[in-house]
Amino acid sequence: MAFITSVESVVTILLMMALGYALRRMGWFDDNFSGSISKLIMNVALPASIFVAIMKYLTLPKLISLSSGLVYSFGGVIIGYIIAWLAVKVLKIRPGRRGIFMNTVVNANTIFIGLPLNIALFGSVSLPYFLVYYVTNTVSTWAFGVFLISNDDPTKKKGEKSSGNFNWKKLLPPPLLGFLVALVWLILNLPVPAWANNTLTYVGNLVTPLSLIYIGIVLADAGLKSINFDRDTIFALLGRFVLSPVVITLLIMLGAKMGHVIPKMEMQTLIVQAAAPALAVMPILANESHGDVKFATNLVTTSTILFIVVVPIVMTLIQFI
Repeated sequence: MAFITSVESVVTILLMMALGYALRRMGWFDDNFSGSISKLIMNVALPASIFVAIMKYLTLPKLISLSSGLVYSFGGVIIGYIIAWLAVKVLKIRPGRRGIFMNTVVNANTIFIGLPLNIALFGSVSLPYFLVYYVTNTVSTWAFGVFLISNDDPTKKKGEKSSGNFNWKKLLPPPLLGFLVALVWLILNLPVPAWANNTLTYVGNLVTPLSLIYIGIVLADAGLKSINFDRDTIFALLGRFVLSPVVITLLIMLGAKMGHVIPKMEMQTLIVQAAAPALAVMPILANESHGDVKFATNLVTTSTILFIVVVPIVMTLIQFI
């Protein structure tokens, strides 16, 4: 039953991605359209969606209980980085690919795929649980992951420091700011006027369809013929789709044995998010640091396509936990 439900959800997601892919191939969208959608989602629609979800589904007691989920998500990230670093050493991955490899293993595309996937599988009621993983993933990506890529510049001389400056704005993207504003609203028990709630709800509802259309456009631009499975790609994908969800699953099971049992939906959300595709921004980060852009693009493309197969399998397996 879980397998059928997840397949149906994935089919819905796939059809919306296919729409974006087809319309881009037909020339309906120009070269700037995907960037405009990305800005609309990140800066407007997603903060609105998060604010509405928190005000609708969270209470102060539930908010406090959610904080424990951060232990599992951050624990999974830390262990993932350690294993990914060891894999880079053992596999002797060349400079320009190392940071990309480790980011693929640890950090997921929570916004453009993880979020619509979670809503499709579990509904909007799962958004508070999604935010736990989103916060972890955001901090992991912009506080550590981005430096792994920038410090892996193959053109940089030995001992030369990275020229990249720390950007605090990356740690506080609009979706996270929407989350923080909602928390203040919730803690102060402030009312939300009906007109404001309706407006934010309508705008927030744009997130899922636009995110999936965006992914379709990205796939059309990347080109499916460019996909290849070399050794580094295969191990990076195993890390993304096998290692990452397995690690967080084991941590949750260990916590349960120690008497800390989290809600089933929270457990499912954390595991599914841990199995989401690679970061969509990796090719951009790789390009800025003279890394292997083709390798980064290939990982984003292949992981985005493979997740269609991975999700039903993950959804079936977690029913036995």
